[in-house]
Amino acid sequence: MREVTVDRLETSVYRIPTDEPHESDGTLRWSKTDVVVVEISAGGITGLGYTYAAPAAARIVEDELAAEVTGKGAFDIPARRLAMLRKVRNVGREGVAAMAISAVDCALWDLKARLLGLPLCALLGRVHESVPVYGSGGFTSYTIEKLRRQLAGWAGEGIRRVKMKVGRRPDEDLERVRAARDAIGPEVELFVDANGAYSRKQALALGHGFAGLGVSWFEEPVTSDDLPGLRLLRDRLPPPLQVAAGEYGYRPLDLQRMLAAEAVDVLQADVTRCLGVSGMLEVGALCEARSVPFSVHCAPAESLHVALSMPTLRHLEYFHDHVRIERMLFAGAPRARDGRLEPDLSRPGTGLELERTEARRFQL
Repeated sequence: MREVTVDRLETSVYRIPTDEPHESDGTLRWSKTDVVVVEISAGGITGLGYTYAAPAAARIVEDELAAEVTGKGAFDIPARRLAMLRKVRNVGREGVAAMAISAVDCALWDLKARLLGLPLCALLGRVHESVPVYGSGGFTSYTIEKLRRQLAGWAGEGIRRVKMKVGRRPDEDLERVRAARDAIGPEVELFVDANGAYSRKQALALGHGFAGLGVSWFEEPVTSDDLPGLRLLRDRLPPPLQVAAGEYGYRPLDLQRMLAAEAVDVLQADVTRCLGVSGMLEVGALCEARSVPFSVHCAPAESLHVALSMPTLRHLEYFHDHVRIERMLFAGAPRARDGRLEPDLSRPGTGLELERTEARRFQL
């Protein structure tokens, strides 16, 4: 096949208000979500990628990364990735720069698959036919009644595992978890996510209480910067409670360090943060090498195809905010059926198209 050269890169930014005045978890409150979209064209075809990041990510794409992509071969994604990483050395590779690279990398992979006329999962090579999901929300800003209604709703749709936030008011957390368990019944798995809000001893004490209520997943019980603390909790919390973390890994190296510290039972990574599809493939290889289960963090529409190629995949986070936003902004966003996501193999790339008329309402 002849070489195809990238001839256009464009960015756009959208701000979507939450469906309630605000939402919160154990360590953060928010009232909106920003989405940075990158579109890259070559040979009359356009690929799409995005990240849930501050608008500054769009400036980094435009000012630092675009010149490393435009005029270059569309199929040479490893070369483009290396050039982008070198370009942001003095900007700071982690955080917003990594998220900017993630959006560009996802757009490049989507473009490559579209140029070849393939769904992205076919280009990457599938291990799985579909991906199990878990319903994720249960914000600490919710009343108990709202919490019960949301989690029971997912269970009623056939989603067999659900996650709620804890850590905002630790003295109320056992009561909230007990209400959630009552709402979903004994057969649905219940996960909790503290977003690093607890101290080690708080997490250890509450973890025993959570385990008694049938909780099987404890995400970021302490900050992910505290690898010894995660390892301590992994060793001391009772089964079947498993410790999970990794969503704030901005490079595969960050997640390799977490694995080397034996800090988690299940590793997470986010395609919109960890250097895109290329980074996710590397993280998948790390998990396979260590026989560690892998769970995809958020962005279900952008994550689905690469998740299908992950050998140790356990499930994908079907996050309330992102499911809502992706249905608003992107035609082709997948919907969970019987607790699973399946790709539309009739659509090339990720199968997503920006709904420009709807998106314009939220454009910055």
